[in-house]
Amino acid sequence: QVQLVESGGGLVQPGGSLRLSCASSGSTFYYMNWVRQSPGKGLEWVSGIGSDGSGTDYADSVKGRFTVSRDNAKNTVFLHLNSLKSEDTALYYCAAATTFDYWGQGTQVTVSS
Repeated sequence: QVQLVESGGGLVQPGGSLRLSCASSGSTFYYMNWVRQSPGKGLEWVSGIGSDGSGTDYADSVKGRFTVSRDNAKNTVFLHLNSLKSEDTALYYCAAATTFDYWGQGTQVTVSS
């Protein structure tokens, strides 16, 4: 069993930055995903990172602005959000494995002036 806890969300102005964290208990050797859900919209996959951090992937909507990383010694995955836009406002989840077997409770990011 894997438990995931996200943190780091908040209110930020357009153009600002945030760093989201996803702390994991249990096995850390999973591909990890970040997924978001905007108000009134479905889930959108945002980014993923391989179990050893060697491979990263991004949705076109965030490529060049967001960076995913992980620290396996601390069982934590990060998502660095830069150049934030109002359309990035969403509840951000981390999810473990390529089959999205385990999910955290989410952390809210609100981009507004």
